[in-house]
Amino acid sequence: MEDNPVHVTIWNDAGPHAHRAVLVHGTMTWGDECYERQRPLAAEFELDVVDRRGFGDSPDTERSDWEIDAEDILKLLGPGAHLVGHSYGGVAAMAAAASKPEAVHSLVLIEPAALRVAEEIPTVGRTLGRYRRAFGSASSPQDMSAEDYLRSATRFGMPVPEFTPRRLRATRTAMAERPCWEAVIDLAPLAAAPWPKAVINGTWTTAHPEYRRASGEALMACGEYIAEQIGAELVRVPDADHMPHRDQPELVNACLRNIWTRLTSRVTQSRIYCDCGVVQADPKNTAFSGQAPAAGGGLCRRLWF
Repeated sequence: MEDNPVHVTIWNDAGPHAHRAVLVHGTMTWGDECYERQRPLAAEFELDVVDRRGFGDSPDTERSDWEIDAEDILKLLGPGAHLVGHSYGGVAAMAAAASKPEAVHSLVLIEPAALRVAEEIPTVGRTLGRYRRAFGSASSPQDMSAEDYLRSATRFGMPVPEFTPRRLRATRTAMAERPCWEAVIDLAPLAAAPWPKAVINGTWTTAHPEYRRASGEALMACGEYIAEQIGAELVRVPDADHMPHRDQPELVNACLRNIWTRLTSRVTQSRIYCDCGVVQADPKNTAFSGQAPAAGGGLCRRLWF
C-alpha cells in the first residue's frame, strides 16, 4: 500500500492470514471515526480503514472526487478483498467494484448516496432537484464557513460538533467535493457479479422530520432501487438513520460477518439464516421479502433477488 496516496488504518487481531475488508467512509468524517464501532470485527478479519483524500490523515486535495476515490480503492483492493462503503464512500465503492469486479469478494453499501441512478423514482427525483437548486444557487453551502455549515445541521435536529481542526478540515473538504449524488454508475457489472452483495439502510423512524424529508426518504428509496438492480440483499436497520453502522453496530456487524463468511451469494435452500434472525426464502428461488426479530426487538428486513 506504500504507493497509494491515501492513509489506511489497519485493524487486525486475527493474524496474517485473515481475510481483508476495505472500509470507505462517507463525507464530513474520516475512516477510524466512521467505522470505530466495527473495530470488534478485527478479531476475525483484517479491516483496512481508508481516509479518503482530504480527510483524516490523508493528504489535502484540490477537490474530493468519487471517481478518484474509486481509483484509490482499486489500488487498496489489490488481488481481492471485501468492500464496504458508506454514503459518499458507497458511491466510490460502487464505481470501483463496477470497474474491476474480479478484485471484489463481496460488496456492502451502507446508505449509498448514488441518487442519480434512481432518479426515475419520484421521491429521489424531487430530492435531486432540491440538491441541484441549493448547490447551484448564489448562496450555496460552498459559500459558508465550515463553522456555519456545521451549525446549520441544527435545523435537522443534530447537535453541533466540537470545532476541532480535524472536523473543520473534513467539513471544508466535504463542502468543496464533487457531488456524489450526480454520479453515473454502470450497475450492470455489479448485477452480473457472482459475489455476495448487500445494501444497508436505516429506517429513519427516529430521525428529525426535516432530516428524513430532506435526505432520508430519498436514500431509502435509492437503496431499495440499487438492491433490486444489482441483485443485493436489502437490510433495513431499526432505530437508525444515515449512520446505521454507528447507531446499531451489533446488528450491522452481524450482517457484515454473515456476508464476509458466506461461500456463495445464491439461495440454495429453503431457509436463510441471518445473525439477526431467520427469514423465509421464496420457494421459487427468485425473490423474497421477510421480517425477522433483530437486536433490541426491532425488525431487520431482508430482500433477495
